[in-house]
Amino acid sequence: MIEYYAGDARRIHHFLKVHSFAKLIGEMEGVTGEELEILEVAALVHDIGIKNSEKKYGYNTGKTQEKEGPPEAEKLLIPLTDDAAFIERVCYLVGHHHTYSNIDGMDYQILVEADFLVNLYEDKEHIKAVRSAYEKIFRTQSGRKLCKEIFALS
Repeated sequence: MIEYYAGDARRIHHFLKVHSFAKLIGEMEGVTGEELEILEVAALVHDIGIKNSEKKYGYNTGKTQEKEGPPEAEKLLIPLTDDAAFIERVCYLVGHHHTYSNIDGMDYQILVEADFLVNLYEDKEHIKAVRSAYEKIFRTQSGRKLCKEIFALS
């Protein structure tokens, strides 16, 4: 992914931070084995659709990222593993990480929370937006704890 986004330090820093939070929350929640590995890989490639979104449409949104991301993630992952179910789940997470309803797994929930922790900070969101995200998005005990501590929510 660093090679894929060479020269785009902001995006590289973003996905590395999301990965760090996803791994941390995952470990705090007791996620292990292949589920943790899927979570970590998905966190690293979650925004892979941005480049093609900008190339195709001249902009990127959460929805265009979800549309353009899975094919790019699949191309990146196929040479690395022949585990079709692994690739399928990572691509599913990439294709849904901006969809906050019908979250169907701990890996999905944690990826969303990790991305929110980073985006709330990077976008310099007002405390009202942080509090709203805390109430509406954060479901894991660990994600809620981190959000409260990082943003000094009372």
